[in-house]
Amino acid sequence: MSLTATPLDWSQLAEQVLAGALISREAGRAILQSPDVDLLDQLAAAYRIRHHYWGNRVRLHFLLNAQSGLCPEDCHYCSQSKISTADIEKYPLLSQEKILAAAERAHQLKAGTFCMAISGRTPTEPVFEGILSAVRQIKAQYPMRVCTTLGLLDQGQAERLSQAGVDRVNHNLNTAESHHGQICTTHGFQDRLETVQAVQAAGLTTCSGGILGMGETDDKIIDLALTLRRLEVTSVPVNFLIPIAGTPFAGQQLLTPQRCLRILCLFRFLLPAQEIRIAGGREVHLRSLQPLGLYAANSIFIGDYLTTPGQAAQRDFAMIRDAGFVLETADGSAYDDPE
Repeated sequence: MSLTATPLDWSQLAEQVLAGALISREAGRAILQSPDVDLLDQLAAAYRIRHHYWGNRVRLHFLLNAQSGLCPEDCHYCSQSKISTADIEKYPLLSQEKILAAAERAHQLKAGTFCMAISGRTPTEPVFEGILSAVRQIKAQYPMRVCTTLGLLDQGQAERLSQAGVDRVNHNLNTAESHHGQICTTHGFQDRLETVQAVQAAGLTTCSGGILGMGETDDKIIDLALTLRRLEVTSVPVNFLIPIAGTPFAGQQLLTPQRCLRILCLFRFLLPAQEIRIAGGREVHLRSLQPLGLYAANSIFIGDYLTTPGQAAQRDFAMIRDAGFVLETADGSAYDDPE
């Protein structure tokens, strides 16, 4: 069932989504193009959907860049790509001791998910074995979900990750298929799609989202969200482009806090039951409006990102607490004391 509403009553639209309807493309455009005066009503409607599935809980994810730089791909947004001249730290796979120290830090910060990422097109066998070993040790010591971000994978690799204890694999589609050629030429959209499908075939839950602010149109944002809906991915990180100096997208300045909030609302309306995470660019683009993003999204990263710093953890805890939300533990319950 598909629906549209003209003029849009945001509360009514939320009720229809909760009843199982799919909003129309016209309604999706209306969400992204709505006037500022509608924004709070829009967020309230998105929150009705969010609260239905997730209550007032916020999931925390901790991201470790376990191998940095020296990537052979030409992703235009990425400071680690072969065409980037960004001044970043470059290093091979971290030692097991450093990875476990990061897992301990994630546990201290009450993260329910420890996300381990590496740069590169696909992991070499020695790197892959190092990741598997680290996963086994983390799962033996900490009550956290483990998610890996390892580039392009086949089903056999995904099955080995599952056997080691990985709970979820992240591989972002990044943008709509029709826009992919504008952001990367060394691999295609189909390569990314096949990785997500290989992960699903191996029985792992999937984490896949996008990067917004790369020159995509409203329809391409809707296309991305609809593709993620068709794939039935479990977790959806919504990244907002950080225009890093030294990358081809260094001059892209296309986002405002209001635009970011509308995008989060769109993803909640189109992906009502999914975990939606405000990921990279949260602090840069939402700025003082970060708490409002939690009315549509139900998870965030705590700590730093791949090559850019995040907000101090205590500020995140205060933001969550002051907005009336509570932290969620790895088993889905709420922490008694979020401080």
